[in-house]
Amino acid sequence: MSEMIKNKTLSSVLLMSVLLSISTLLQASPLSFKINDGWKFRQIDSTNWHSATVPGCVHTDLLSNKLIEDPFYRLNEHKLQWIDKTDWVYQTSFNLSPEFLSKENLELNFKGLDTYAEVYLNDKKILSADNMFLEWTVDCKAIAKQGENKLYIYFHSPINKGLKLLKDYGLRLIAVNDQAQNGGLTRDQLVSPFVRKAPYHFGWDWGPRFVTSGIWKPISVLAWNNVKIEDFYVKQKSLSDKLAVLNGQLQVKSTKNQVANIEISIDSKPAIKKEIQLKIGNNDVNIPFQINNPKRWWTNGLGKPNLYDIKATINIGNSSDSKSKEIGLRTLRLVQKPDSIGHSFYFELNGIPVFAKGENHIPNDMFLNRVTKDVYDWEIDTAVKSNINMLRVWGGGIYEDEYFYQLCDRNGILVWQDFMFACSLYPGNESFLKSITKEAEYQVQRLRNHASIALWCGNNEIDIAWQNENKDGGWGWQKNYSEQQRKQIWAAYDTIFNHILPAAVKKNTPEIAYWQSSPSSIVPGKYSSNNNPDGDVHYWGVWHAREPFEKYATNIGRFMSEYGFQSFPEFETVKKYALPEDYNIESEVMKAHQRSGIGNMAIKDYMKMYYHIPDNFEKFLYVGQVLQAYGIQFAIESHRRAMPTNMGSIVWQINDCWPVASWSSCDYFHRWKALQYEIKRSFEPIIISAYKNENNTCIAVVSDKLKDIPAKLEINVCDFSGKILQSSIQPVIIKANSVSTVSVQPTIHWTQNVSNTYLALSIKTNNGILAKKTYFFTQPKNLQLPKPNIEFKVVKQGTDWQITLKTVVLAKDLYLNFAGIEGFFSDNYFDLLPGKELTLIFTPKDKSINPTKLEMMSLSDSY
Repeated sequence: MSEMIKNKTLSSVLLMSVLLSISTLLQASPLSFKINDGWKFRQIDSTNWHSATVPGCVHTDLLSNKLIEDPFYRLNEHKLQWIDKTDWVYQTSFNLSPEFLSKENLELNFKGLDTYAEVYLNDKKILSADNMFLEWTVDCKAIAKQGENKLYIYFHSPINKGLKLLKDYGLRLIAVNDQAQNGGLTRDQLVSPFVRKAPYHFGWDWGPRFVTSGIWKPISVLAWNNVKIEDFYVKQKSLSDKLAVLNGQLQVKSTKNQVANIEISIDSKPAIKKEIQLKIGNNDVNIPFQINNPKRWWTNGLGKPNLYDIKATINIGNSSDSKSKEIGLRTLRLVQKPDSIGHSFYFELNGIPVFAKGENHIPNDMFLNRVTKDVYDWEIDTAVKSNINMLRVWGGGIYEDEYFYQLCDRNGILVWQDFMFACSLYPGNESFLKSITKEAEYQVQRLRNHASIALWCGNNEIDIAWQNENKDGGWGWQKNYSEQQRKQIWAAYDTIFNHILPAAVKKNTPEIAYWQSSPSSIVPGKYSSNNNPDGDVHYWGVWHAREPFEKYATNIGRFMSEYGFQSFPEFETVKKYALPEDYNIESEVMKAHQRSGIGNMAIKDYMKMYYHIPDNFEKFLYVGQVLQAYGIQFAIESHRRAMPTNMGSIVWQINDCWPVASWSSCDYFHRWKALQYEIKRSFEPIIISAYKNENNTCIAVVSDKLKDIPAKLEINVCDFSGKILQSSIQPVIIKANSVSTVSVQPTIHWTQNVSNTYLALSIKTNNGILAKKTYFFTQPKNLQLPKPNIEFKVVKQGTDWQITLKTVVLAKDLYLNFAGIEGFFSDNYFDLLPGKELTLIFTPKDKSINPTKLEMMSLSDSY
């Protein structure tokens, strides 16, 4: 009995000890919570409140309350332009406990307010915000109270604010993509250059005009004692295979002069402890530490993107704070050295020149609160599956969410990061310059721990459009201004892009390159051209100038950072925003979902060059996608064959922000177009590229591999029934990280009937096939394609479905679809060769669905 009493007493003591430890820990650590609940909103001249979602925006809150119709459906965009011209109010209340109020410091943190916002706490104004790209922190200790606290945010119309800023500045600034007239304004009322919010919200040549307002990022309360880590940056001092020398740079806020202990841990293992002296206010603290035998971070395809979790903890008596950063160790530099052509332009990772294979990224939605982690997971998974190693975060959108960069870090995707300035002129007044200085400092600091960040670029296409030393050049912008106005405009440009932005990069992350504009030249006074020898290139001769796809082979610079071609989304997507009566590319609805002025007619003109034009709407959409893939495949292969002169091929663009005809390789509903499948094939680590050079057919092998590979090249000339007309096998050495031309033969050596034969090419080793390629000697419209009768079998395989296909005659550009069922095909829009059985996988979105009706369309079915 006495033993039981002892045990109970011991248990009680242990429980009290645990509770005391928890209580001490709670007192020591900062306390925080997000203010997500109980929000309501109203139009300023209305007394009717409606429920709101935070983070969110006015447009989606109106939609969820059924106060407006779907903004993306048919022509609804035009009906909703009133929203950005009125003011809106958001309100909620939150409770504070005695524990929160007992802390020395109490702060409200606003991760992002869009854009002109006045914030009131308990009826007292605590903040005026005017930049969507800034985070705001407010000391509210003196205003907050125990129990209920009222938070009220007044959002001013960004259009009305912008119009006042334009009037005060006194000079109309060009913004070529600002769809002011769609918004009910005039071409003299371009406000987007003056408003620090996402430029694409004002419209673009692939997007609608929805100028949002709202709480677009979380709001939180933070309470803390004694000490707070404001920022933690792990600076890499040196790196070798044996040792990484690092410096933990902390910005620490202290409420008093005091001694603190700091500990750095690596992957949860203590690495170093240090005692430091803090002064009242802000403190810069440096903690050197090392990692032995470090594992390097590599890009997708070159190796593992190894990461380390580095945690800094500061302790002062019963107070503590900590921050963790996920870092990758690598050497990374932009190499621009003089050569016989001009200047190189390539990224060197861990001493290896990397050919950048990638796509341009725009925001995934017009309404940013819809961009969930699942959306980012889908996008980066698409990039990885497509053999991409770089995404360019384009300057007309947003500095992306932290999770986007984490995924890039974890998957070995380099990020070319633009500052958010694009295709516009910008003011140079003091308030604007102060705002963007804060913006640049904040964003560079926020992102500098990410291994994926490869470059900071000042803007998109402003240098090539303005061309300061060539007033008759560029896009003709200078002709709109007097000499005095031109000087004023250039002074603003020079201040922003040659001083403020590079200074922010140099100060906060000097090891990362800064490039003042894309595209541009490293040579002063020179501007980018279609074959720029001294910088990057945006080549739009194909599309805007109606040049044929073959021009991709001759318009190549040192780094192709933009080029592209449009297509419509697939029919299932069109049905989401249009009615059967709209199924014509010249209908009002289809034109409204095509923002390029030349768009639909350009697609039709190019289709006429290379394909038969279908007279059926659904088939027209299919051929349009095949056309887009055909052109961009030609471009990618040309770019890759041009290495090491050219060292980058960045397609415009990977995603859409609404359902639309655009340059995207995936549509708004995340359906891969034919282009995405072609990008996947064309960006394989080893590709065979066959191409025409005058009267010759040439065969090259391009390899990203870092070792030479001895192999055999098998060449078969086949007719469309699969009969092998000619065959040869030759030994080849696939050169490491380079291009090898392995065959040059007159085309008549292979065939005298280019309309019904093809080359079946493969590279083989003892371990199997390294690469395959089917090459046609003439344009698709000239091919005498048979009508295939395809045998298929669909078998369940776990939660996926295995599809086996076979044909006795060629089925070119075969498209598969399970009607009405969302899912992903491991391959699509491919050439099914005669007599060759092909197996692929379909993964349905809803695992409980059994797909039944497999629809197929090949090119010969389209006419």
